[in-house]
Amino acid sequence: MPTTTQAKTSVLSTGGGAALLDPADTVVLLLDHQSGLFQTVKDIAVADLRRNVEMIAKLCTLLKIPVITTASEPAGSNGPLMPEIHRYAEHAVYVPRKGEVNAWDNEDFVAQVRATGRKTLVMAGVWTSVCVMFPALDAVAAGYAVYAVIDASGDPSEMASRVSLARFVQGGVRPTSTNALLSEMHRTWARPEAADLAQLYGLVAPNYAAVMESYARAQQAERDKA
Repeated sequence: MPTTTQAKTSVLSTGGGAALLDPADTVVLLLDHQSGLFQTVKDIAVADLRRNVEMIAKLCTLLKIPVITTASEPAGSNGPLMPEIHRYAEHAVYVPRKGEVNAWDNEDFVAQVRATGRKTLVMAGVWTSVCVMFPALDAVAAGYAVYAVIDASGDPSEMASRVSLARFVQGGVRPTSTNALLSEMHRTWARPEAADLAQLYGLVAPNYAAVMESYARAQQAERDKA
């Protein structure tokens, strides 16, 4: 994992990208995506939640973005972390906690974040109102720019989710979606990873996968005519 902040490279001479995430300054924190907690999620379909988290793990691997994971009491009823995260982001660093509900209360976790040298934190987790909310607000207070990926997180009710969103905005945390995160990191099709990035859109928007399949078939039909 990088230990120093890389030079910003995503702001163009036009000013494009100045208000967007800079992948070179970003670290992704995936918090408490645990099997027991998944059973309490009611504001998003768990299959969609897991697919979105899987996409983030793949995106971070593709673009070489640091990932830090943690779990609250994984040996207890909250259950183990979903295995897809470390399967698709093998470089992810897992930081165990000592019973703290708030990951930012754990010195090892905060030290791992600081060691990246990056100042933009993208967070997702279960529950949104606790596992994401608490460290997100503390990280803002510590001087970080913090984004919360709402549809890669989950809460026990729609009410909890709405209240979380309001408190994020009031506390300076920037809400975002998985699709927006992917597009913000992507920025241009004129890049060597374009084909791999296109596959990720099929995870966050399954209908887009059908668009790509139809286009590929039409292109193949034209080639067959030639």
